[in-house]
Amino acid sequence: MPDLLLFVAPNTCARVPTIALEEIGVPFETELVRIAINQQGSPEFLKMNPKGKVPTLLIDGVPLTENVAILSWLNATYPEANLLPKTDNTLDALAQTADLAFFAGTVHPTVTRIAMPVKFIADKALSFEIVRPVGIQDMHKIMKMIDARLENGPWWYGDSWSVLDGYLYWVWGRITAIGYPGEGFPNIQRHFELSNARPAIQRAMAREAVNVEILKADGHYMAPR
Repeated sequence: MPDLLLFVAPNTCARVPTIALEEIGVPFETELVRIAINQQGSPEFLKMNPKGKVPTLLIDGVPLTENVAILSWLNATYPEANLLPKTDNTLDALAQTADLAFFAGTVHPTVTRIAMPVKFIADKALSFEIVRPVGIQDMHKIMKMIDARLENGPWWYGDSWSVLDGYLYWVWGRITAIGYPGEGFPNIQRHFELSNARPAIQRAMAREAVNVEILKADGHYMAPR
């Protein structure tokens, strides 16, 4: 069994592989990265992951980055956990990769425009006046499509939970925590409520809550806003 260490920070998309690992049920440790003091940009962290981002998963000391790769590796390594539906042809497998890439490459950047608009315009007032409203408009289009998809079942792939549902759980929780108007998406709201009831997600959120308290204690917590 490989030794697994996941580098995380509260409210980030590192929540997604944390959920996946809890669903798998294998032993793993998490290492808190203090974003507020740019620990991800330290020489030590950059030596491990030159991208300077979480999540980073150390597998027997070897780093793997990017959620698409991390989640795909976990699915391939622990097939019994059913993180993704079983497939018997290449096209179906690539369709699952496309779904992961959609969340990582389309949905996640839109989350960033809403949650961290200063990454796009340095002027804080302008970023919240210009970048965030446009990000919210674009997110409406995305959420309308996702809400329609969930008409076919409670989860992304219908009746079976998958890591795509963990990704959606993070997205929805992240944007609604800072005031995204989610009233018009009942299927996603139902999805979020069902997700909250999953023991693996509860364990993942408990891990994150411990890290929040650590950051609050040392004055480095960055609350969603």
